[in-house]
Amino acid sequence: MLNKLNYYSKKKGFKYGIPFLVMIVGGSFALQQFSNLRYEYAKKQPVTPEEMKKFGVNMRKRKEVTLESEYDKVKAVDIDNWENKRGPRPWEEEGVAAKH
Repeated sequence: MLNKLNYYSKKKGFKYGIPFLVMIVGGSFALQQFSNLRYEYAKKQPVTPEEMKKFGVNMRKRKEVTLESEYDKVKAVDIDNWENKRGPRPWEEEGVAAKH
């Protein structure tokens, strides 16, 4: 028995093929577990504001977002007058970045 094990352990098919097949079969089982976990939590319902209040979390009321309201916010931003501010580099001293 030990002779056969030594004989097969020197063959490439045994040395590389068996670990490869073990990884393929083991990966299949691992993927199955991750898939089950994904579908298990996909069925959960989101938390309602009433449940959040029960646990002490205050949520803001949702505002209606429309294209016009977002356009008004963007229109209020002044894009013509701006200044490029350079951030500090890790290798520079603190005061050097402010001078540029």
